[in-house]
Amino acid sequence: MKLVLIGGGEIGRSNTPYEIKEIDETIVKMANKEKPVLLFIGLASSYSDSYYDVIKNNYKQLGCIPTYLKKNNLIHNPDLVKQKFKDADIIYVGGGDTLKLLEKIKEYNLKSLIDEAINQNKVLVGISAGAILFSKKGYSDAYILRGEKETYEFISGLGYTNLSISPHFEEDSEKTNQLIDELKKGKEEVYALENGTALIIEDDKLKTIHAIKKAKIYKVNYKNEFIKEEIKRPC
Repeated sequence: MKLVLIGGGEIGRSNTPYEIKEIDETIVKMANKEKPVLLFIGLASSYSDSYYDVIKNNYKQLGCIPTYLKKNNLIHNPDLVKQKFKDADIIYVGGGDTLKLLEKIKEYNLKSLIDEAINQNKVLVGISAGAILFSKKGYSDAYILRGEKETYEFISGLGYTNLSISPHFEEDSEKTNQLIDELKKGKEEVYALENGTALIIEDDKLKTIHAIKKAKIYKVNYKNEFIKEEIKRPC
């Protein structure tokens, strides 16, 4: 299995910096092909077309052939959707509303295609909500985005890895304070990823990428007190 879970970071929209280029470069290398085909899935976002434009530009520069899972294809052309999955070397799931993403994956029967991609050892990439999708569970703002709650919540993913994650981790933020309160309720262990970092699960080994040099990844839990262990970047 080749799985990349990205905690977040600017991908170069408009005039924003391209913070996670090192992560993208690593993803392309993992495909182990001269011109790998990348399939982008933007079902978590309300702006998937412009999201894809940024991904397409970035990955073209890295030697990829980008493709896009359009809503029209999902509704009217399931055979084309299957072909896109078959042709892809990298499957990249973007961020946004975690609940919306899970609903759409179920609605369009995409889990079996993702299962097959895993079995074929394709590179599966998720950023933010996309990273939660592939995980056991993730600490998400989906209910806040929908105006249904004022708190972050753990949402179960598809469970391709047994890791639970918290994307966009920030020290002393309201999200972190809520996470600590949530961890007090049970024995959950969570990988907290700051923007510009990623976890790689490949051949049952766990690696890290720190595209933003000061960004950190922590393994956090609560046992009588909040325990935060930094996962060091490779030397």
